[in-house]
Parts: sequence; C-alpha cells; structure tokens
Amino acid sequence: MGFTLLLFCQNLSTHKLMKLIADLHLHSKYSRAVSQQMVIPEIARWAKRKGIDLVGIPDWTHPLWLREVKNELVESGEGLFSYKDKPRDVFFVLATEVSSIYSQGGQTRRIHNLILSPSFEVTEKINQALRGRGANLLSDGRPIIGLSSIEVCDLVFSVSRECLIIPCHIWTPWFSLYGSRSGFDSIEECFGQFTSQIRGVETGLSSDPAMNWRIKELDNRSIVSFSDAHSPKKLGREVTVFEIEADKPSYSLLKKAIQEEKIKQTIEFYPEEGKYHYTGHRKCQVRQSPEETKKLGTTCPVCGRPLTVGVMHRVEELADRPADYQPQNRPPYKMLVPLMEILAEALGVGVASQTVETEYNRLVSELNSEFKVLLETEIGAIARISGEKVAEGVKRVREGKLVIDPGYDGVFGTVKIWGEKKDAAEKQMALF
Repeated sequence: MGFTLLLFCQNLSTHKLMKLIADLHLHSKYSRAVSQQMVIPEIARWAKRKGIDLVGIPDWTHPLWLREVKNELVESGEGLFSYKDKPRDVFFVLATEVSSIYSQGGQTRRIHNLILSPSFEVTEKINQALRGRGANLLSDGRPIIGLSSIEVCDLVFSVSRECLIIPCHIWTPWFSLYGSRSGFDSIEECFGQFTSQIRGVETGLSSDPAMNWRIKELDNRSIVSFSDAHSPKKLGREVTVFEIEADKPSYSLLKKAIQEEKIKQTIEFYPEEGKYHYTGHRKCQVRQSPEETKKLGTTCPVCGRPLTVGVMHRVEELADRPADYQPQNRPPYKMLVPLMEILAEALGVGVASQTVETEYNRLVSELNSEFKVLLETEIGAIARISGEKVAEGVKRVREGKLVIDPGYDGVFGTVKIWGEKKDAAEKQMALF
C-alpha cells in the first residue's frame, strides 16, 4: 500500500501544469515591409520584455535567413531552440507563413498559411520540395507560391506528418481562408481532403474568439491568436496561452496542445483597431457597420466602386449562430491595449517618442514584463513607478472603459482611453 501511494505521488509530481505564453506568427527582416531589427537577438530581447515564453522562428523558407537562424540558435529541447547568448530565456519553434496565390472555382484565391515544423531537417526538406515546385524562396521571407492550400498540405505532410498547418488571420479580406475578396465559405472548400488535419485557426487582428465561435465548423478546433509582428515592439500584441502537463515545453507537447485545444486563454488586440474590421473605402473615407452595409449595400456611395467588405460583415454572412452566442467549453480571452499605447496617451506624447520608451523600460525592468504590468501588478505599484495617470490608464484598460473607432479598408481603427467617441454617421454625411 505504501509503495503504491509512493508511485502515485511520483506520478503526480511528473505532471505539473506549465503555462506557456506563445507568439508563433511574426516575420524577419527578410520579409517585405518589415523592420531590419527583426533578427534573433532583438526578437529574443523583446519577447523576454513582453513576457513571452515561446516565439516562432519566422521566414524559415528564406535560405539566407535560415543560415542566420542556425548560427544564432542552439537546441534547448525536443523541437525547440534558444538564443545562444541567452539560453532558455525564451524558447523558439520553427513556424513560418507562406502566401498561396492560385485559381480555384473560377476565382483568384490568396491564402496565407502558417507551417510549424519539428526540426531543421524537416524544414530543409520542405524548402527543397517547394523549390522543386517552382517557388522562388529568395524573393521574400514570406514567399508567394502558386500552390493551392490543398497542394501545400500535400507537400508538407508528405515530408512529415509531425508538421502542423494553421490558416492565418482567417477573416482578412485579401489574404485568408474566409476573406471576402479571395477566400472560401468553408474549410473543406479550401483544404479538401486535408480538412480534418486543420486543427487550429488564427483569429487575426480584426476578429476575436467570440466572432469565431459563431461558425460551427470551427467547433473542436483551436482558436489561436498571434501578433503577425513586423517589428520587435509589436511582438505579443496578440498571444495564445497554452497549458501543458510538463516540466519543460517541447514541440510535440505544443502540437498536442493545439490539436486537443489545451488553451488556457488568448490575449487579444481590440478587433475594432484592426484595419479591416468594418466595411468601407478609404479613398472616399466611407465606413459602414454590418447593419449599415445590409441597408446600403457594398457599393461606395461616393465613387460607385466596390467597398472592401470588412471582417465583421463577413462574419455575419457566414455565421451559424447569433452575436451573443456563448459556448460552454471554450477558453476565455482578454482584450488589452499595448503598454506603449497606454503610456503615450497618459503622458500626452507620441507612441514612438523617447519619453514612452524610457518609461516603458522603467516599468518593465521594475515589474518583470509587459504582461505582468497589464494583467497582474497592483495599480498602486504602477502608480508609484510611473504616476497616477499611467496607473489609471492600465486600470481603464483592464475594465474595458475605452473609446473605440473601428478600422476599415486598410485604415487602422483607434482605441482611446480618454476622449469622446466620434460619430461615424456624422463624419460620413459631411462628405456629401
């Protein structure tokens, strides 16, 4: 009896729950319109400051970048890596985005997919297979390939069944699974015989989990959120918090967590701040809510050209459930405003100013990380370091007391902590 109890206790001790804050979708300096600071040392440094435990190794299809990555990283566990100068500070996993542009069903499709790989060996085999299919991997860190999503799955899974494929920012009008301008109405239309192997989808900045809960075919699939960062400061603007039973993370445990929906929560950008949340036409400064679009249609009232149908309206088109639908077994999510944006508004300066950077560095060094500041630190402790106005800003963000102006047609929305909401109808009527 005593021996059995001892074994039971030992088994319990080997199954600790580990919280893992992950940002798996970002880009390197080799992708277009990306900061030259997106290199491994800077990514590692900023991930640590943000409070991110696991970050994607992006753009591994690019041969020059892949060579840099191999020189900068060391193995730190099964399928995971660390920056050689700061071992185990932050874990890295091979996760890259590819852009498929192809014709299907008489329509041009533009679909972005995230590929997770368990090793450099598998990564190199996938790259070789892509080159064999005519892909120019030197042209961009996020390569444009002429393969359909079905062909991408076939190629990747033929190399290794241990890979994962996650459709990126699935509602973005121009480059996504459900995109109004280039996508499909269902996962099966896009992925065909590989539908059952699509175990997770990425919300993107312009949607949140609740919007995705309304789509029945996403039931029993993980709904994940990542930053799609193009600069170090944008890391962690969206993350997924996994909960795994282990003393240290591994690729296989990450894969299992996605496949089996072992997600503790996601931390979200306000979707209204995304640049495709509402329908509109930026040239004519026309913006419409889904309700307005139902009444007014999708033709610009100023120039007569088609409006870019926004994420919110597209969700309404495909939704199987009402807007207030609440599932029973989905993980919660938390909406946040990045700390630098809070500091900028509280201090009355630009978000890129030296004042903001100095105060950010002070808060993060004193309180451990940005997520600690935003989610856990007592408001009084923040006030003692950065003053009452900054502390009040963090408090308002936690309580959701914000003024939000939704984005549309490539124009980012605005989220203000202090201020008055502008009336969109008045602004639009002023155009006529």
